[in-house]
Amino acid sequence: MSRRNFFARYRLKVLQDLFAAAAILALAPASSWSEPSAAAVSADDLRWEKSIDAFAEADRNSALPPGGIVFVGSSSIRLWNGLENDFRGPHPIILNRGFGGARMSDCTRYLERVVIPYKPRLVLVYAGDNDLAEGRQPRHVLDQFVSFVEGIRRILPATRIAYISIKPSPAREGLIVKMREANELILKYIRAGNNLDFIDVFTPMLDSEGQPRKELFGTDSLHLNRAGYALWRSIIAPYVR
Repeated sequence: MSRRNFFARYRLKVLQDLFAAAAILALAPASSWSEPSAAAVSADDLRWEKSIDAFAEADRNSALPPGGIVFVGSSSIRLWNGLENDFRGPHPIILNRGFGGARMSDCTRYLERVVIPYKPRLVLVYAGDNDLAEGRQPRHVLDQFVSFVEGIRRILPATRIAYISIKPSPAREGLIVKMREANELILKYIRAGNNLDFIDVFTPMLDSEGQPRKELFGTDSLHLNRAGYALWRSIIAPYVR
């Protein structure tokens, strides 16, 4: 076979292989190449929509000045009756934006609806407890808190952010090791950053044997009672001032 014929046949073989590959790609299911659709967000991720909508409805009835203080997070914030009055002072406004069993990931997801519109000078967040209870790892809580901070920083770079540590509760005593780990990860991140605070409620809520102080909790052994909130107020107040 001449060299010319050899290269002619070689080029033909290459072209045939390319056409065959193109045919296979054309027949492949389109879904195997598409990116995840926004519609794929689970109903679980949207379960707080009504609560968030209620905040927006309340805001429509009053003009809120910027520069206030926003508390955001799970039921430990939502159930804090009189929170606004507990920290009343020279601040123009204090808002309770806690919603149900919110996770740290929920606070991050709804950031532009429960924090950003108010342009606060200070944001205090309590979340992560429910993330761990649902089986997520401490690193997940850290990652979501980092996203929370970065989301605020992009729009409100001067806003101070304080993380209220995950609390130890009798109902979730089995998670104390993970709670401690999540708190330590977040504390390390905060110490390396700027304009951030870590508020330790974990340690004062343990007894001399390192167990959750039952007298600080209601009948469900999970949520704080009046004594529990009084303790939180005394710990958090210096950061608010």
